[in-house]
Amino acid sequence: MTSATIVEPKDAHPGYPTGLRRWLVTTDHKDIGLLYMGFSAAMFFVAGMLALVFRAELAAPGVQFLQGSLYNQLVTLHGLAMVFAFIMPFATGLNNYLIPLMIGSPRTALPRLSKWGFWLLPLAVMVLLIPFFLQFFGVGDGASQASWTMDNTGLDMQSRLGVDFTIVAVYLFGISSIFGAFNVIVTVLTLRTPTMSLWSMPLFCWGWLVVAFLLLLVVPVLATAVGLLFADRHFGTHFFIASGGGDPILFQHLFWFFGHPEVYIVVLPAWAILPTILSAFSRKPIYGYKAQVYSYWAIAFLGSIVWGHHMLAQGLPLMENLYFMYATFSISVPTSVLIFCWIGTIWRGAMTFETPMLFALGAIVGMLIGGLSGVLIPDAGAYSQYHNTMYITGHFHYPFFGAAVLGMMATVYYYLPKMTGRMYNESLGRLHFWITAVSFNVTFLSMMMVGLAGMPRHVVDYAIKYADWNRVISVAAFVLGAAQLIFLYNVIQTIRGHGEKAADKPWEGAVGLEWTPSSPPPS
Repeated sequence: MTSATIVEPKDAHPGYPTGLRRWLVTTDHKDIGLLYMGFSAAMFFVAGMLALVFRAELAAPGVQFLQGSLYNQLVTLHGLAMVFAFIMPFATGLNNYLIPLMIGSPRTALPRLSKWGFWLLPLAVMVLLIPFFLQFFGVGDGASQASWTMDNTGLDMQSRLGVDFTIVAVYLFGISSIFGAFNVIVTVLTLRTPTMSLWSMPLFCWGWLVVAFLLLLVVPVLATAVGLLFADRHFGTHFFIASGGGDPILFQHLFWFFGHPEVYIVVLPAWAILPTILSAFSRKPIYGYKAQVYSYWAIAFLGSIVWGHHMLAQGLPLMENLYFMYATFSISVPTSVLIFCWIGTIWRGAMTFETPMLFALGAIVGMLIGGLSGVLIPDAGAYSQYHNTMYITGHFHYPFFGAAVLGMMATVYYYLPKMTGRMYNESLGRLHFWITAVSFNVTFLSMMMVGLAGMPRHVVDYAIKYADWNRVISVAAFVLGAAQLIFLYNVIQTIRGHGEKAADKPWEGAVGLEWTPSSPPPS
């Protein structure tokens, strides 16, 4: 880093805001990143609590304490909050904090735009949750019940207040994501240190550059879908109403054009940081740098043209089903390239297994299980067995939690000493990993098993023959939720100054400009 990029610590700025005002007016990319991560972490626990409530209901057959309407609302809110209020904003927080440090820049290109993106998130969450609470005061019929995919247009038309609020919230989430995407693109392309070419910048920057372009491609399509739904509900149009000449399947086409690339929007940031962590704890350079970059772009392109494999049971023509099936299978090629590069990075390395390395390896295993279980779903000949069963629910939690969330946790543990200036408790970190890894796999592998046995998803009651599996799933889910309290405690204690003082580069094998500043980095 040149002398022009060196800045003074916060304490050296007499006018630097402190307290609440600091967080309200700051344009420091690290503060903005911490705001994103703090808010989304809170939403992680809120959405997790919603899941534990309906898992308590499903622990035994019969209706215990949740009626069908309330159950559907909780499932919908859980999905929407996890995707739009936790995973995507948390990844955005990481890019705000890390990318300028990685490319040798003191700031992001559009900090105020990114800050606006953050402040839209609390507003969006409030809009999403308002109808849920209003129903207890006799106003409206609660939140949307059409699941996070919003593809049950029948329920969308029957519901009143909740769906409208959800549509507005989705618009706010989408605008926030687009603001973040613009910030990443302009920062990466214009603010790299002069000695850093595109082909020498960290893979995390490449991964987020790909994600940013994906967001600009698919979020407007989602906005179009929910906008047309709003028009059908209130302005007399018939885009999705069959009785008026519309087509309900059109909504699914529009949503899944967003929905399948969304998988890669949440996992690519994690996949892009994994090589860095594997390299650091293997004491080896990253293997196949360019191959991984090309794979990111290939995955983004192929993932954008396979949306129809979510719709194989909707009566599409046979040739369309076959196209979507083979196009989906083709994504396994660049994905396999990534896995081989990761194996090449750790092959014969001097590996140690600190907490970031454990979570990185766990994310790879989660990705493998998610990929292998996902190969069955686009199979046009076998899809009817899996359609709308708990197998689908168990499967998609592997890329979302098993790959993306575990990868984000690996990133937090890896950079927490740099962010706080203190080392976290390694024993608690390892305990967190092992309880999370075991309980997560028990929860969602069991979901796939009960789905293969025939249990449908989105039901509040089920046949007695599924009772044992559901009891196991619910117990494991509560253990998984409790494990995250260990993570929360460890992070809070580290932030409060407990633990050993961290060196500027706390990991022996770490490389990159982000380790050049002090720990924590100056403003």
